[in-house]
Amino acid sequence: MDLDLRRWRTPKFPQEVALDLDSDIIVVKVRVHARARHYRLSLSARNGPVLTVPHKGRWSDAEAFLMRHKGWLADKISKRATGAGMADGATLALRGQLHRIVAETSARGIVRIGPAEDRDGLPVLRVPGGPEHLERRLTDWLKAQARSDLETRCAIHAERLGVKIASLRIRDQSTRWGSCSSARVLNFNWRLILAPPYVLDYVAAHEVAHILEMNHSPAFWRTVARTLPDYERGKAWLKAHGSGLMAI
Repeated sequence: MDLDLRRWRTPKFPQEVALDLDSDIIVVKVRVHARARHYRLSLSARNGPVLTVPHKGRWSDAEAFLMRHKGWLADKISKRATGAGMADGATLALRGQLHRIVAETSARGIVRIGPAEDRDGLPVLRVPGGPEHLERRLTDWLKAQARSDLETRCAIHAERLGVKIASLRIRDQSTRWGSCSSARVLNFNWRLILAPPYVLDYVAAHEVAHILEMNHSPAFWRTVARTLPDYERGKAWLKAHGSGLMAI
């Protein structure tokens, strides 16, 4: 009898992997993506933790990537479980400045920024609709603020570089700050509105520069510098603090 040995080969990647996060065992799904160019870890309410790996990747590299991002995943899961970051009385950065979140009982109205009124001297974000609606309403408002700031900065960089943007979208991405398609469609993570303005400006310049250079070659970085000479400042901030921002 001939055996089809292909049926008995060990898969290149497991379908899932158990990860020990502070004594809790978390199951991370592994998804092989034919078009993926990098390893990526994400967390969603529907799918839970997902590790995306390139088809030509190696499991040893994927596993090492997962281990390097254990802290990010632990923070993300913890904050989702406790509601920390977007709850009545919690603090949240807006354009790099801490604000105190205040849930208001009124069902109508929009999020408003108020003057400092607590012992910490922090300005407040007044969110209407009560605590049960707070996260959704505040997130929607932050996305609108991010769109406004990014549209302004991207228009400036596009004019400086002599390019046109087809459209700009605000996304809820788990690992990426921005992207640019070959059709000149720019995508940005709404959490950029939480960072200092020069960080948002850096990501805006970065993605607009990709319209001319769809790579990260020396020519690309020269293009970024043409429109934002001090781009290294925002780049360094994201490298140091980006994972914490993504956990929100």
